[in-house]
Order: sequence, then C-alpha cells, then structure tokens
Amino acid sequence: MALSGPAGPIDPNETDNFEEIEKQFAVKVVEHMTTYWAILEKMPGSKLRLTKFDDDILDHFKREFPDYDLKATIDEDSMKSKEGKERWRNFINEYEKKVDDYNFGTMLRANPAWEYGEKESIFAVRMQFYAIEIARNRAGLNDWIHEKAQKAS
Repeated sequence: MALSGPAGPIDPNETDNFEEIEKQFAVKVVEHMTTYWAILEKMPGSKLRLTKFDDDILDHFKREFPDYDLKATIDEDSMKSKEGKERWRNFINEYEKKVDDYNFGTMLRANPAWEYGEKESIFAVRMQFYAIEIARNRAGLNDWIHEKAQKAS
C-alpha cells in the first residue's frame, strides 16, 4: 500500500524507521498505559467504561473468542500466529469507523494479576486491548489494582 506525501508516493516497506516518529509513538503508548493504570487505581475496573461501545465490544469478543480464559496468561505466540492474526484482524476491522485509533498500537498486560512491566506486557492493537480489558474489568479481575492503591494511601 502506497501512501502519498509531499514528495510523491511513499511505500512504507521502503522507508527507514524515523527515530523521532518512533519516540513519539513510544510516548503515546506509555501515556496510554500510565493513564489506564492511574484510572484503575482511582476506581474499580468493574465500574469503568473504556468506550461508549463497551457492551457491544464485550458481546462481540465473547462471540468470536468464546473459550478465551481471562485469568490465564495471554499466549502471545498463539495471538500473533497466522490463524490468531486472522481472527483478531476480522474482529478489529469491525471497529474501523466506530472507534478512534482502533488499530493503534498499545501495551497489554499479559495477565490480569500482573502490573505493567517489561516481561509482563505485550504489544497489542488498541481493539485487542479494549476487548480483553473490558472483559477483565467486567469480570472484576482488575479491581485488585484499586484495592491495593486504597490500602497504600
């Protein structure tokens, strides 16, 4: 897919990674991660809405991934396998015109019992984050974060 720029068509497969763009991307990812964690510290995840489409996203996630174990550690290899990517791509693309930044990269905790960390987080697409975190929140699996923060204050 070629993009168009001021100097003509840009083929993303033939461009160098620009350090400044990578830095800006990393800043956005970290901002999203720290903001979400701060919100979970201030209120139980079970009472949180991440989007105006939470109910639809949750229902769709349950239909498309009925055997998904929310308490288990995410198998990143399975998620990013050819079959896993295809299943997620079909899910994600449903939100192209509904959810801003639906396909933007973000960090997702591999297990709901863990805090964010280098070995505890995986790179995911925003809609994967929404689907999994909405389901975790509704199941009360993130409420411990709020409880821990309340005890510490």
